[in-house]
Amino acid sequence: MDSISKSDIDKTFGKILRDFRLKANLTQEQLSEKLGISLKYISRIETGKSGIKTQTLIKYMNILGITPNTLYLEFIKNKNIKDNIVLSEKINNLSREKKAFIFSIIDLLNNL
Repeated sequence: MDSISKSDIDKTFGKILRDFRLKANLTQEQLSEKLGISLKYISRIETGKSGIKTQTLIKYMNILGITPNTLYLEFIKNKNIKDNIVLSEKINNLSREKKAFIFSIIDLLNNL
């Protein structure tokens, strides 16, 4: 199995977190207030120069709507797991009504 360095993880997480912050139209300063962490720490996280504490990562995910799948997809090499993640993300991007429809189809298929 390929070795993944802590630096690789920090850089990938930082890029994802920055992209989601920008998509939410938040400045680093606004996000630092919401998270209760320093602006400097946010900058270090987003540039991959610092790792992120689990508690802070969970806060980020909740505030910015990031799924665990989004964070880990790049590191998953198992094809079946990767396919499940991609399918999950596609469902995640649907409207509430379309998700309800998909869930009803899944329930129907599971009962066959």
